[in-house]
Amino acid sequence: MVSRIPPPTDGPDGPDRPGGTGGSSARTPRRPASVLALALVAALAVGAWALGGADPDPSSSGSVAADDTGVSAPATTTEAPAGQEPDAAPTSADQPTSPPPSPPPVDPASGLASVYLLDLPPEAAATVEAIERGPPYAYDNDGGTFGNYEGLLPDRERGYYQEFTVETPGSPDRGARRIVEGAAGELYWTDDHYASFSLILL
Repeated sequence: MVSRIPPPTDGPDGPDRPGGTGGSSARTPRRPASVLALALVAALAVGAWALGGADPDPSSSGSVAADDTGVSAPATTTEAPAGQEPDAAPTSADQPTSPPPSPPPVDPASGLASVYLLDLPPEAAATVEAIERGPPYAYDNDGGTFGNYEGLLPDRERGYYQEFTVETPGSPDRGARRIVEGAAGELYWTDDHYASFSLILL
């Protein structure tokens, strides 16, 4: 009687099991996942460094900007020194203002207020020119004696003052505006027919 001898088994690591070493098959070692992850991170870091070094930010200090002609020119920036505020644009409040014009002085001889000829109606200047030219005048009463019966002008002998008409546009008559001249050349303005006077300053 022939006894059968069972073939040898490869054990738990035989060729029929994953990772077995039986027969001519060689076992393939596995790479840990952590090594692959580190390699991937290193590759990403190198790529980011390469991109950052090849194209620097043009707005950074010392960068070169190209103008419309294609010629590169260094970009310049103006910064205030440390601890110093940048100069603010001047405003109207910072501009020097001229003092307001002073009012005309009061005539010490008469106590009357003064008025500049330039501040009077243009017809007043025309009358002053006519007075300086002399007769004949536009109105028969011009050059006649002003009696100063109201007593508003300095007291002088009769015949010292002469009156002249200042035309009033649209008035059918001579109107109420007059210039009174004194013998010394002083001129007085009234626009209410002698109810008030102002010394004319030329």
